[in-house]
Amino acid sequence: MVIFGLLIYLQMRIKALIIFLGLESFMLPCFTKQLLGVDCPGCGLQRSLLFLIKGEFISAFLMYPAIYPMLLLFGFLGLNKLYPFKHSNAITITLMVSTVGFILTNYILKFI
Repeated sequence: MVIFGLLIYLQMRIKALIIFLGLESFMLPCFTKQLLGVDCPGCGLQRSLLFLIKGEFISAFLMYPAIYPMLLLFGFLGLNKLYPFKHSNAITITLMVSTVGFILTNYILKFI
């Protein structure tokens, strides 16, 4: 129960920090969308990360479904640097394929 209260407190502090720093005003525009008028495969990634920082996990997934496989991949690569795993190549390839699969599936579904 104490951990849950601590998590809510931290989430409120992070939201206040985001508002204070104005992170939403520093987001980069998508140049592909500006020039060609079409979304790129990475459209939504920044907003998804912002949702994730705010603690809105479902909104982050709905904005950019590849966010979780991508975070797993980067997290595993960082952890593997500190503590090398026995089958790290196979795990890395699996995470990379799943991340690219999520990105391409999301990109294709945007056009349907």
